[in-house]
Amino acid sequence: MVSIVSTVAYLGLEARAVETQVQLAPGVPSFIVVGLPDKAVAESRERVRAAIAAMGLSLPPKRITVNLSPADLPKEGSHYDLPIALALLGAMGVIDAETLASYVVVGELALDGRVAGAQGVLLAALHAMEKGMGLICPAPQGAEAAWAGEIEVLAAPDLLALLNHFRGTGPLAAPVPGEVETGYKGPDLRQVKGQESAKRALEIAAAGSHNLLMIGPPGAGKSLMAACLPGILPPLDAGEALEVSMVASVAGELTDGRLLRTRPFRAPHHSASMAALVGGGLRVRPGEVSLAHHGVLFLDELPEFQRAVLDSLRQPIETGRVSVARANAHVTFPARVQLVAAMNPCRCGHLGDAALACARAPRCAADYQTRISGPLLDRIDLHVEVQGVSAADLMLPPPAEGSAEVAARVARARGVQAERYAAHGIRTNAEADGEVLERHALPDEAGRALLAQAAEAMRLSARGYGRILRVARTIADLSGAEGVGRAHIAEALGYRRQPPRN
Repeated sequence: MVSIVSTVAYLGLEARAVETQVQLAPGVPSFIVVGLPDKAVAESRERVRAAIAAMGLSLPPKRITVNLSPADLPKEGSHYDLPIALALLGAMGVIDAETLASYVVVGELALDGRVAGAQGVLLAALHAMEKGMGLICPAPQGAEAAWAGEIEVLAAPDLLALLNHFRGTGPLAAPVPGEVETGYKGPDLRQVKGQESAKRALEIAAAGSHNLLMIGPPGAGKSLMAACLPGILPPLDAGEALEVSMVASVAGELTDGRLLRTRPFRAPHHSASMAALVGGGLRVRPGEVSLAHHGVLFLDELPEFQRAVLDSLRQPIETGRVSVARANAHVTFPARVQLVAAMNPCRCGHLGDAALACARAPRCAADYQTRISGPLLDRIDLHVEVQGVSAADLMLPPPAEGSAEVAARVARARGVQAERYAAHGIRTNAEADGEVLERHALPDEAGRALLAQAAEAMRLSARGYGRILRVARTIADLSGAEGVGRAHIAEALGYRRQPPRN
């Protein structure tokens, strides 16, 4: 007899159907798992054996073969424990195998029979909904699975409770969706003293979802302003919230079933590896650029990152997704992020201060800044110089305008863009390209003349030319202008910085 239970394998944000097939056959007693399992899956037989023993049952003295089909699809993770255990109990006749056929099952087993949390439950629930099936998952993640919609979710605290449910002696209550996490709890722009030009650049970046680089001495408020950015961005809509929550679910960072409606803010340390930043590893996991999907990726001390690690961001910034290639699989994660970076002008950070700058100035600044490749700088729309803050500035009263006022202007500009690009499948000016960009961001005659002169003088690349148009379109949206004029082009050009040359 062969007992079959459905489960899933994760490839990026895709849940692939997997059949857990268990056969009990005469022969020398053994327990083997086949079907391209990794170490965690191969070890599941010991967890399953102990969990079944904890219920007072013993495995039959037969040859137990577990096949995870399709056999050529890599199986990674501990969420195969529960489907293997239920398929085995079905083969033993403890549970009706036909009843299990209508469920997708995920969950890790503890040695005492408890069902522990597993990654990707939200993806498994969405997969089950598409297939018209129910879901069996760990109890702590029932609230997460309930967000998938109108499907039956059995959130089991342990294996025995699941058996009692199927026997009708202890029905499991249906979980309710978790709370919606709203409201940004970060700093407010009122905490930033001075820095009016930098705050203007931050507002433009928020309104058009543009990438931003801040250059200034230490202690000038670069990190504080970056942390204020999520507070002036509009909240995630329903579709974006689901995508962000799916990435968090795969990464195991979705706690208590809370659906995320605030935009993520990720700030990895400059010692982060390429796998940590863009994804990968022995078990392919989403990197920081994917965990910041539809949010902000903040890279402080930008030149201190390894150059190869920074250059690995070039493709995700351009395409909005990251592909991790392996010999046996290609995994793609979403990575539509707003890059915000901060750096000192040189290693000591005091290039403009004759009393504090090192003796190698200005050569030290060129050496420090050339650690960042020209192609990466070309993908950053706004470059802004942040001046040092004096003691007199710090003693000034808080500014009258804070994050709430700026967020209202950003929301209006985003609303204009959403209406403008509704037929094109994009949401912000930063995503506009090609014919769409020419149709909606082409400046008037005076603006075109200025842009042509600047393109020649600044030796703008085709990418840089397009990014000037996008920023100018955003500036026009913030001012309520229908078209892009010379003043908008001039301000956009002011945020374009030529990289230092060796």
